[in-house]
Amino acid sequence: MTSTSANSTDTLLLCIDMQPVFVKAIADGEQVQRRCAFALAAAHGLGLPVVFTEQVPHKLGGTAPELLALAPGAPVLGKTSFSALADTAIQAAVTASAAAHLLLCGIETPICVYQTTLDALGSGLQVTILADAVGARRPPDARCCLSALERAGAHVLPAETVFYALLASVQHPFFKAYTQLVKSHA
Repeated sequence: MTSTSANSTDTLLLCIDMQPVFVKAIADGEQVQRRCAFALAAAHGLGLPVVFTEQVPHKLGGTAPELLALAPGAPVLGKTSFSALADTAIQAAVTASAAAHLLLCGIETPICVYQTTLDALGSGLQVTILADAVGARRPPDARCCLSALERAGAHVLPAETVFYALLASVQHPFFKAYTQLVKSHA
């Protein structure tokens, strides 16, 4: 991702399946949740639209409430498919946002993040996976999938790097608050 490949007028943060039942099952789940919280707070500060997905929420429960609180009013959409974009309501929400670039955080990297990224790339969207805000039960599987997604055209970068690129300069009105956010989530 370069500073010209995404901007705050065409970028959406898609937070995938951050349900406590999954967070507990993945390696470093609490750290992934903290990094998702950072991404959500940064997106909110920049005015980026956010969409939450939930895998079969009626059976597996909803998104962690502390994450939902960071993006008030953001749509929370259940799904049964692994790719978020295979769900018509989620696809409609992304389309309605007029996003050309998706930022992805959440779980699980080798399944839902992987399939969502491939579908997004296939539909002509740019995708940046927030490397420190995704997770998996088996980290070697995640590394393999992230490498394959990079070869497919996705960007894989740390959240802090991506949000600094969206800020572009210290002149951005959110810069000072963002630096405090970075410090509080170090």
